[in-house]
Amino acid sequence: MISRNGISVKSKKIFSKVADQQLFTRIYEDHYDAIFRLCKGYFSGEESMAADATQEVFMKVWQNLSKFRAEAKISTWLYRIAVNTCLSYLRKASVKKEIKTDKLPEVAAEAYNTVMEDCLKKMYSCIQQLDETGKIIILMVLEGLEYSSIAEVVGMREETLRVRIHRIKQQLSNCVQI
Repeated sequence: MISRNGISVKSKKIFSKVADQQLFTRIYEDHYDAIFRLCKGYFSGEESMAADATQEVFMKVWQNLSKFRAEAKISTWLYRIAVNTCLSYLRKASVKKEIKTDKLPEVAAEAYNTVMEDCLKKMYSCIQQLDETGKIIILMVLEGLEYSSIAEVVGMREETLRVRIHRIKQQLSNCVQI
């Protein structure tokens, strides 16, 4: 079947699929690290869970890319998918009654700054004490997102967000100092 402009319907579908693949590849390359860090924040720095959740986020992005309506920035859409995926993982974990441990297996060849590692663990622990909206907000602030984008994701006015960020920073400062 040939359309008016001489391109078959089948060809249009192929062009569309190639365009979707290129768009997805660009989205993945541009946003993978940020989504991974967001997920890592939700899982107290646990990289394996963050990697699993990040993979699921991008699977959902691929599956729903054609449904993206471009009413918001692509990054806003991605963060919303990431937040929902992380929350879903956390709900599954609480239902499974998984046992978490703070003791990690020793890695002989890995060299890293233990002081920095301890500070990061403390910060992740403090972030976990925030309510869900507080976690979303501070993880996005740490990611360097614009306040307008964060406000859109969490559904609040930018002025309200600024006040909330100030309070969250105070909470985290107090928590880390303890």
